[in-house]
Amino acid sequence: MAQIRRADATWNGSLAEGNGVVSASTSGAFTSLPVTWRARTEASEGRTSPEELVAAAHAACFSMALSGSLGRNGTPPEQLDVSATVTFDKVDKWTVVSSALAVRGRVPGLDADRFRELAESAKDDCPISRALKGNVALSVEATLEG
Repeated sequence: MAQIRRADATWNGSLAEGNGVVSASTSGAFTSLPVTWRARTEASEGRTSPEELVAAAHAACFSMALSGSLGRNGTPPEQLDVSATVTFDKVDKWTVVSSALAVRGRVPGLDADRFRELAESAKDDCPISRALKGNVALSVEATLEG
């Protein structure tokens, strides 16, 4: 069954001088996170941005996809620490150009080569990656810890 999620944003003022807020309306997990154009293109100064929210979504999605793949491989992880670094740059227009995933994992019974192989597959298969694919350069760096 399809799941539907909603987030809402309110913006006040011009692009350069204005400000807004974004909230997770379905879950209520966060409300009124401040956003500004300057937070997107310069220093964040305690405000978030759409790109940071995409990075959070990508890191969470990838961690779940990799955990599922590791479980199906018979080697469920003890822990996965994932970061996603989303780059927003002015090409012709301001554009999200890349999302670079990095994962450090503790996975008993698995070697580093197989961990990298499963991480690469999870990068390609997670729903957020599939949404970005073809528009955004995707990469993953996978490190298996002792």
